Amino acid sequence: VRMAASESVPFLEKPSKLDGTRVGDTGFDPLYLSDYIDLDYAAAAEIKHGRICMLATLGMLVQEVVHLPNAAFSEPNPLKAIYAVPIEGWVQIITVICLVELASFKATYETGADLGFDPMGLGTPDKIEELKLKEVKNGRLAIIACTGFIFQILVTGKPILAQLNGLF
Repeated sequence: VRMAASESVPFLEKPSKLDGTRVGDTGFDPLYLSDYIDLDYAAAAEIKHGRICMLATLGMLVQEVVHLPNAAFSEPNPLKAIYAVPIEGWVQIITVICLVELASFKATYETGADLGFDPMGLGTPDKIEELKLKEVKNGRLAIIACTGFIFQILVTGKPILAQLNGLF
């Protein structure tokens, strides 16, 4: 008896919990982590971290070009800019992050990170599903881009746009 093959990794058997009902589920789980974790929580975490990385990727590029008047916070290299923030600033940042996480944990877990933003009711169910898939795919791409940016900055020591040899 042969098990069903995964759509995304045809030489592996299809993970039992990945049945294609979730947005962006193509059965990609070569380590079979879906057998050990709560998939609703993992899907919500993927969307949340995808959104964060979409903002972080844009932020890494914008901060090289746009600066506040205070020269203390105008470091174009995001990895060096971390050290320009005083400890009091970090305490505030970490406190706000913790409060937001605590306040949103239950709601995110229950709704799957779906904020339901359609105040005028213009979205059709098909269009909303299409946009959800686009959000997951763009979030996955942003996670890869953000990670790539960080490693590229670590290797070269230069900000991203500065590596384009004067094009920006």
